[in-house]
Amino acid sequence: MKQDTHPKWFPECKVYFNGEVVMTTGATVKEMHVDVWSGSHPFFTGKSSFVDSAGRVEKFQRKFAGDYFSKGKKK
Repeated sequence: MKQDTHPKWFPECKVYFNGEVVMTTGATVKEMHVDVWSGSHPFFTGKSSFVDSAGRVEKFQRKFAGDYFSKGKKK
């Protein structure tokens, strides 16, 4: 069998959500920083939450601001 073909395995990988450790698991990295996990996802918690990744809401609001919809269709 070839040596050094498998990635390094970290059996105690820490998973961070909002700056705090929420769980540990085995992975190929020492730590993971996640935006959503089962403890914060509305499907599992029954509560709604708002996640804005990379300012997409602001981008949408800038794009469709003003009289965007009052302009006629371009032909």
